[in-house]
Amino acid sequence: MLPAPLSHRALGRALLARQLLAARADMTALQAVEHLVGLQAQAPKPPYFGLWTRLAGFDPEELSQLLLDRRVVRMGVMRGTVHLVSDRDAVQLRPLTQVVHERTLRASSHGKALGGTDPHEVAGAARALLKGEPLGVRELESALAERWPGIEPRALGMTARHLLPLVQVPPRGLWGRSGGPVYALAETWLGRPLAVEPCVESAVLRYLGAFGPASVLDAQTWSGLTRLSEVLERLRPQLRVFRDEQGTELFDLPDAPRPEEDLPLPARFVAEYDNLVLAHADRSRLMDESARAALARKNGQVPGTVLLDGRVRGTWKADTSRKAAALTVTPLGPLSDDERAALAQEGARLLAFAAGGPGAHTVGFDDPAHRG
Repeated sequence: MLPAPLSHRALGRALLARQLLAARADMTALQAVEHLVGLQAQAPKPPYFGLWTRLAGFDPEELSQLLLDRRVVRMGVMRGTVHLVSDRDAVQLRPLTQVVHERTLRASSHGKALGGTDPHEVAGAARALLKGEPLGVRELESALAERWPGIEPRALGMTARHLLPLVQVPPRGLWGRSGGPVYALAETWLGRPLAVEPCVESAVLRYLGAFGPASVLDAQTWSGLTRLSEVLERLRPQLRVFRDEQGTELFDLPDAPRPEEDLPLPARFVAEYDNLVLAHADRSRLMDESARAALARKNGQVPGTVLLDGRVRGTWKADTSRKAAALTVTPLGPLSDDERAALAQEGARLLAFAAGGPGAHTVGFDDPAHRG
């Protein structure tokens, strides 16, 4: 007899429990980064907010020190996007997702701008340049442009960034510091070679542990990889198999948490670009289609989101440029007084973290009911 289908509510609670969002976890920053299989990190600050909302007593300097100690790095992995991953994961995930980066380059305007130039020849030249020392974006582009003066420097630089395993070195990514991307070869920065035969089965199992139960399409959406149905078929004997309300087959680890549907969930502020809202093809466990459409941005940016009872109910943005920091919540629909109070309370904690301590910070709501 087949088990009853898992509802959106049940799937949402399973996801938030594994994402450390049902209750803040007593983990180190490194443990959390590895448990989550990295944090998406197109911008420097989101990983810090992502860990603050998940960990009890998170100190941003802990993550900065991990970057300085080369225990975590910022590099392109899943979906061809920049993530903050541990050194152990970097040497496995980058070669596993190399095919994604190559595919992305071929389809991009940068790849087309190369004309007949062999992109691997460009990557080889970039590798030779980076063997000496880390280089900033403009330095790398200028040096490559000297050899290929007829090609846009940005296209040459992007070719290197897609085809080579590059990490962004500090001060980029440090808390309270600024700096443009400076690139180093991963194997040089980490002092170890990348995996020759990375294990896709291991990556899929870890995905299920952090994001499951999930379908084949969900796993492919998270990773950018294709043909994962073959991988999950090989893993099927060691997994539990469920179905959602639409009948889609969902795979999961046997002992992973699947809380009851009535598990109470706190208000949470989720960082920009967070994998929570990007790691499934079917995001109905977190949001309805109107919310998903509201989060879609033409420039590829992913706003910070607010969760109430496990659902995406709005977006948020913080301004810490002044002494009195301000946070603005933009609801995606009506909020009750209790929901506003919960968001205001959690938002005040977020501002105290972002601004380095309590102060005359303000949490506001950008909706008609609370304007002017």
